[in-house]
Amino acid sequence: MLKLYNSLTKKTEEFVPLTKGLVKMYTCGPTVYNYPHIGNFKAYIFMDSLRRVLKYNGYKILGVMNITDVGHLVSNEDTGEDRMELAAKREKRDPYEIAKFYTDVFMEGLKELNIDLPEHITKATDYIDEMLDFIKVLEQKGFTYKLDDGIYFDIKKFKAYGQLSHKDLDKAGVARIEENINKHHAYDFALWKFVDDSHIMKWNSPWGTGCPGWHIECSAMSHKVLGDRFDIHTGGIDHLTVHHENEIAQNDAAAGHKVVNIWMHNEFLQVDGGKMSKSLNNFYTIKDLNDRGFDALDFKYFCLNTHYSKTVNFTWEALRAAKAARANLIKLLQEHKESKTKTVPTVLKEFKEQFLNAVNDNLNIPLALGILWTAVKSPKSKDIYTLILDFDKVFGLRLCEIKTTDNQGSLEETDTPQEVKDLAAERWEAKNNREFDKADSLRKEIEEQGYIVKDGKESYVINKK
Repeated sequence: MLKLYNSLTKKTEEFVPLTKGLVKMYTCGPTVYNYPHIGNFKAYIFMDSLRRVLKYNGYKILGVMNITDVGHLVSNEDTGEDRMELAAKREKRDPYEIAKFYTDVFMEGLKELNIDLPEHITKATDYIDEMLDFIKVLEQKGFTYKLDDGIYFDIKKFKAYGQLSHKDLDKAGVARIEENINKHHAYDFALWKFVDDSHIMKWNSPWGTGCPGWHIECSAMSHKVLGDRFDIHTGGIDHLTVHHENEIAQNDAAAGHKVVNIWMHNEFLQVDGGKMSKSLNNFYTIKDLNDRGFDALDFKYFCLNTHYSKTVNFTWEALRAAKAARANLIKLLQEHKESKTKTVPTVLKEFKEQFLNAVNDNLNIPLALGILWTAVKSPKSKDIYTLILDFDKVFGLRLCEIKTTDNQGSLEETDTPQEVKDLAAERWEAKNNREFDKADSLRKEIEEQGYIVKDGKESYVINKK
C-alpha cells in the first residue's frame, strides 16, 4: 500500500488514484531566466523519485511539467519586473532566445541526473490563449476585478482561501506600496498584468495589452492537459504559501470543486548551513560539480540519502563522501555481477518486501538505500546483482551501466586512500582557479604517495603508479 504525505491535509494518506491504474500529476517547473542551480534540481530529483515509485507500483503516469518563460515577477507576489524581461536587459538578448538557452541547459541537467521526464513539458508562452480563457471563466463567475495595472483575483470571494498555507487573512494588513494599494485585499493576486509598449513580451486581451500572472500559467496548463481533476501536484516548499495557495483558489473557483487531491512539497537544499539562491549569488551548478571532479549522479546519490521532506545541507565534504560511497557501491555490484553463485529465494523475497515497504512509506528513499546496502554486502551472487538493478528502477542511478572502469575513475578510486582523494580534489579546484603552482605542488604530493592523476576535459581519474 502506497502512502503519501499530503500538504493540504497535513496527513500521510493511502494513495488511491482518481482513475484506476493511472496517475495524473503536475510538477512546477523552472523559470528559465538564469542557470539552474543544484538546489533547483533537488525538486526534480524528488519528482523523479515519486514518478519512479509510482511506476514501481505498476501505475501509468500522465505527467506535466511547465517551463515558465513569462510572467514570473521578481517577487513571488505581484511586485517588481518580469524575470525574463530583466534577463533580457541583463544579457542584451531577446527574452525568447534567453528562454530557449536556459531551457536547454535545464533539460541537459535533467538528463545528466537521469530524471524520469514527465510526459508533457509545457511552455507558458504556448498557452496564452488557454490562460485568457481561464481568466474569462473566473470573471464570469465573479472572482475578478480590474485595477489600473491588471486583472486581480478577489480572494474574499473564494471562501476556502488559505486552506493550504493557513494564512490569517485578518492579519494581512493592506497592500504594500510597491504593489497596488487599491487591491481589495493584500493577498489578492494578479491574473493579467497590463504593460506598456516598451515591454517585449506582451499579448492582446479583452482587458488590455499585457502578460499573464505567474499563478494563472500553472492552472491553465494543468487544466488543458489533465482536466479539472487530477491526483498529485508537486513543487518546492517555497511555493506552498503563495503560488500553490493561489493555484488552488484559481483551480477550485473555476471548476466549482476541488481539482487536486494531493499536494506534495520538497524541502530546501542549503549551502554551508544557509539558503542557496540566485539572489544571494551563493549557488552551484552541475557544471561547477563537474569542474571539481564530480558526476551529476554523485549529487543525486547525495540527495537520495535525505528524505525529500527534510532540509539537506550541501558541503563539498559531504559530496565527496557521496561520491566515494557510490563508487564503492559500483565496485561491490560489479563483484555480484561476475559471481556465478545463487541466493536463497526467500532471502531475495525478504529484501524485496523490505524495499517496497520503505519506498511506499511516503517515499522513504534513505531507508530503501539502507536496504540496498544490506543486500549488496551479502554473499556475492548474480541474483543480488539482478535484485539491485530492480531497486535502481526507483533510485535512477544507472547501475545497469556499470563497467570495470568509467570516466570518473569510480572503481579505481574506491581503493584509493581518502587522503589522496582529498589532495586530488583540492588540486582540481586549484587548477580550475588557475592556481597552477599550488596544483603542481599537490600533484607531487599525490605522486609521492604512489598515485598519479590524469586530467580529462570535465574531470580527472586517480590511478596507482
